[in-house]
Amino acid sequence: MTLIDVKERSVSTRLALSEQLEIKNHLALPKISKVSINVGLGQSKTDKDMVEYIGKTLALITGQKPVNTYAKKAIAGFKLRAGDHVGMRVTLRGNKMYDFLNRLINITLPRIREFRGITESQFDAQGNLTLGFKDQVSFAELGHDVLDRPFGLSITIAISHSNPAKSVVLLKTLGFPFQLG
Repeated sequence: MTLIDVKERSVSTRLALSEQLEIKNHLALPKISKVSINVGLGQSKTDKDMVEYIGKTLALITGQKPVNTYAKKAIAGFKLRAGDHVGMRVTLRGNKMYDFLNRLINITLPRIREFRGITESQFDAQGNLTLGFKDQVSFAELGHDVLDRPFGLSITIAISHSNPAKSVVLLKTLGFPFQLG
């Protein structure tokens, strides 16, 4: 079963998922509502070239322009003032979300050397999945010139009408690679 089948919510997909989860109402089935990609700037917030590079890289990865995020409160221990530029984020929905997930499952995750699969500890209490990347090297959209300026990012897959157990069933149905055992 591919992402396209679940995206279109064909009758056979809904029936299979409702049988596995024992949910009769198809509107109560869990579904992916959005995907958020976040990057914290950290110490590179003062380097304008690096901030511009991160924005262009996020746009290449997601196909959408990132939004800047700013500090809400001042924290003296981190030398942070209210209103400082602290990160960037992209929220994907609809077709762009499904295209991104398709590339994530089939291209990006297999390129990670130490990746052994998704574990159930990566889900929060509402059933949302968060994946962290130490660097952006595994994204095929960037080519080979990304080794000189690495930055970390996190990807959160928000799943509605769910808990961790339901999310695992949904994502296994979609073809996400889970850890054996």
